This record gives sequence, structure tokens and C-alpha cells, in this order.
Amino acid sequence: KSRTTKNLEGYFLSNRNLPWYVVLLSIMGTQASAITFLSGPGQAFADGMRFVQYYFGLPLAMVVICITFVPLFNRQKVVTAYEFLEKRFDSKTRLFTSFLFLLQRGVSTGISIYAPSIIVSSLFGWDIFWTNIIMGGLLIIYTVTGGAKAVAHTQKIQLAIIFIAMAAAGYMVVHLLPENVSLTDALHVGGKSGKTNVITTGSEAENFWQDRYNIWSGLIGGFFLALSYFGTDHSQVGRYLTAQNNRESRLGLLMNGLIKVPMQFAILLIGVLVFAFYQFNPSPVSFDDALLSEVQGTSYKDSVNQLQLRYDSINQLKSAAAISYVSSLKKNGEDAIAVEQLQSYSKQTNKDVKTN
Repeated sequence: KSRTTKNLEGYFLSNRNLPWYVVLLSIMGTQASAITFLSGPGQAFADGMRFVQYYFGLPLAMVVICITFVPLFNRQKVVTAYEFLEKRFDSKTRLFTSFLFLLQRGVSTGISIYAPSIIVSSLFGWDIFWTNIIMGGLLIIYTVTGGAKAVAHTQKIQLAIIFIAMAAAGYMVVHLLPENVSLTDALHVGGKSGKTNVITTGSEAENFWQDRYNIWSGLIGGFFLALSYFGTDHSQVGRYLTAQNNRESRLGLLMNGLIKVPMQFAILLIGVLVFAFYQFNPSPVSFDDALLSEVQGTSYKDSVNQLQLRYDSINQLKSAAAISYVSSLKKNGEDAIAVEQLQSYSKQTNKDVKTN
């Protein structure tokens, strides 16, 4: 329990005495939940690294917020972002926006708890109901009893765990690659399958407006999304209001804008490495072992087993094509046939996964 929870401002804002680096870690810890680490690599595995463009508008949004929102909130000495609306308009406006925030954040937090609960349930074989209760209970205990300062320092530990897990996951994937396949080779394989394309203009798509991730949607859409999230969502506003002064708030926000993009790049890169790993190693029809076990007890058992046999055959061909491609790299000459085979088998595998 934090010693700053004796009054309202101490409980919600830690008496406005946190340095910029604690504010930074608190902001990043709030933004980067377990879902970020779980879904980011999956996004890159399926679609490549284009998703990182979604964050390109973030640094610019941080600059605008530092110029406008930070001095405004601190000058008004508000405890929440919605208290400012009461001073500017009336209490009804404050109550309405507060209700919308609580509704949205309640749903979002529920999903954020559910994601790691699935992992804990899979690892230990526990019922998903109880893992949700445990995760949610621990979250409520340290949040309610400790206040803003306890949350800020807990999120430092959370970020440390995320960074360590990222490094460990990256190392394990590279270490488990075939003996003659290096990190560079794995990235080449991912690149030839279109997974390392970071910048896209949208002109490659048949319909520009159906291309969700490109440089323009990242810069424009990402800018306004970050502006609304960091400027009006109290889950973030409450983080930089805990800073000692405007300078500390601004430093925390600006550093977040600089660090978040490479952090997301690294998370997506792990997904590309996992994709490359499964070009050399057999991948299951489904990564959900519990689901496969359940299906084995249904009338779909024979169909799934037949699909697995077909999948194993495709995996063998795909692995042979990947090894052939890497061998051609070792000889300093790219084999066009091997590249085409690799891309063809990768697409076939993805098609089967979607069909399943």
C-alpha cells in the first residue's frame, strides 16, 4: 500500500510528485498490456509488419498534447480529464463522459484480463473461470489499496517482464531454427513471403480504402487516434497528471512517442521469426490443443485427421522449399524456383488454416 493514499490527490495522482521516467513507464505500461505481446506477433505472423505504421502518427500526437493538453490540465489543477469538462461546461457533461469512459474501460479491461487468463489456463490446466477470478482479483487489490503510485510502480515491473519475455522469445525462436539457418536467413525467408514489408503506400491494393495498414492510415488515422487516447482517455491522462510539473509530463509523453514505435517493431519482428520458424518446422492444424482434443471426440474427427495428413504433406514440401532457398543464399545466388515454391506452400498453408 502506497503512503500517498491519505487524500484524494494522493490516491489518484500520487500528490503530483513522480519524475518523468516513472511517468514514461506508467504510460507505456498502461498502453502495452498482455494483449499487445500476445496479439502483436500473431498479427505479423498472419499479415507481416505493416501494422507498425499504425504507430507512425503517435510521436506527432505527443507533441500536440505536450503543447495543448498538458499545460491546460495542470493549470486547471484537475484530478481527472473529465473534471475539466465540468469547469468548461457543466456537471451533466462531466457525468456523461465519465460514464462513457467507465463503460469503455470496463470492457477493455475485461478483455485485457481474459487474454493472459487463457495462457495461464492453458499452462496449468486450470478452469478459465478461476484464472479470470485470480487475475482480476490481484488487479483490483493492488489498484484499490495502492492508488496511482502503486499502479505506476507495478507497471514498471510489468514492462520489465514484457521486455524480458520479448528477448527470451526472440532468442528461443532463433535458437530452435535448423542448425544451418541463421537469423539473417530467417529474415530473408520472411521477407520473400512478404512479412517484412514495413512501409506500404496502399497503391499495391486493388482498392485503396480496403487496405487497413498503410503509411497514410498510420500517419493520419494513427495521429488522431493517439490524440484522442492520450488527450481525453483518463487511463492515460491520469498517468501524466502524476508528474511533478509540465516539464516532467512532457518528457514522459515525448519519450513514449520515441520508444513505442521501435518497441512495437520488435514485437512484430518476433512474429516474423515465428513465421520463418514454421517454414522449416511442421506447424499444427490448430495451435489450440484443447480444441483439437475436443474435436477428436466429435463426428469431425476423421475430417480433422485427413486435414492433418494433408497439412503434414504441405509442411514437408514447404520445409524443403525453405531449405532449398536458404542453400541458394549460402551460394550467394537466389534460386527463383525455390522462392516461388516457398511462397506457394506458405499461401497454401495459410489457406488451409483459414478453411479450418
